[in-house]
Amino acid sequence: MTGFGRFVAQARAAGELVVQPRMGMSDPLVMRDGLAATRRAAATTVGTITLDSYTRTGEIAAARRAIDEGVGLNGYPIVSYEAGVTRAVLSGIADAGFPVQVRHGSARPEAIFAALLAAGLDATEGGPVSYCLPYSRAPLREAVASWERCCELLASVRGTGLEPHLETFGGCMMGQLCPPSLLVAISVLEGLFFRQHGLRSISLSYAQQANIHQDEEAVAALSRLAAELLADIDWHVVVYAYMGVYPQSPGGAQLLLDEAARLSVRTGAARLIVKTTAEAHRIPTVAENVRALESAAGVAAEERRAGAHASVPDTGLYAEARALVDAVLELGEDVGRALVRAFAKGYLDVPYCLHPDNAGRSRSRLDAGGRLHWATAGSMPIASMVEKGRSPILGSSELLGALSYVQRTFDRRAYEAPAGAGISVSR
Repeated sequence: MTGFGRFVAQARAAGELVVQPRMGMSDPLVMRDGLAATRRAAATTVGTITLDSYTRTGEIAAARRAIDEGVGLNGYPIVSYEAGVTRAVLSGIADAGFPVQVRHGSARPEAIFAALLAAGLDATEGGPVSYCLPYSRAPLREAVASWERCCELLASVRGTGLEPHLETFGGCMMGQLCPPSLLVAISVLEGLFFRQHGLRSISLSYAQQANIHQDEEAVAALSRLAAELLADIDWHVVVYAYMGVYPQSPGGAQLLLDEAARLSVRTGAARLIVKTTAEAHRIPTVAENVRALESAAGVAAEERRAGAHASVPDTGLYAEARALVDAVLELGEDVGRALVRAFAKGYLDVPYCLHPDNAGRSRSRLDAGGRLHWATAGSMPIASMVEKGRSPILGSSELLGALSYVQRTFDRRAYEAPAGAGISVSR
């Protein structure tokens, strides 16, 4: 095994948590400086090139005009630059000791995959469901067909001695109000889709939510399902720091990142994608990203020295996720077609997702302790497991309250923390 997956596996074997920023700049020189700073950070890091929104949505001409007119973009327009430009960005920085991953958000990413391979990169992320339903109005069947082609294109470089890597975004899609059993199931199903189309090195994602104990159970369920269903390929779990409304205070944001680092160590996750103390206000600077990387690495090291391991409860989350995965796989041997059928039948149904191919009959709610529960499971094959003593469906004011729960909780914790309690925004 070579490349991104090998680097993470070696770090894990050495007892190190790999930390990674979300970083993308449109100016190649600034992007290069960001990667160089990430490599220099006092942590075990991998690099990120996050793409701009024009490129993600296929508006390549608009991205090109912005470059020509000197207009800054919210990411790196990899398709609009010649491959040599991106190779120069990476030269002397990206190597076996510092692999770089392209992050994008595209439902139909053929041009992105072609551009990253032309630049000498072979690690990226996304998925046919997770980059379609939240971010696109493209029909799911078209996204599946596109991702089949992209997986096969990425897998084709295996013949050159490389081992390309693909990370599913399935454990993060609309995760703020999506009960974790569905996130775990979609992450595993996308992993199975990647394997079916030739990938042998993958990662399975899970986004931190609002209750640490539920998160620990979810990551344990994800790892268990991966061990059962993906044992013939290389895989690891990646945790994302919270994806929703972020604490506004620096102390609250730091506490939330600290908890994500502890979650990663306690559950045996191999990689953590960090957020910074500036998330609630603006796009973070390179220096803020580096501080977040070093801070998360420091907390992870402390947690590891303490020898902490999650004492995982069993509230039925694994059983729910397994039932969802099995129901989809029973719809056919081709995972992509099975996914399309599953959404058409409502066997997979993401709460509050407005995509036309999502049934929209499931609903969730957040309890007082931050746990996500199903209020109704719609036609998903878990209704009998989760709808006993069904929770009421959220009204609009409750929905807004649920969306800001994490922000309010961690800002309050920071405010209530005694002086000298160890909250800090830099190291």
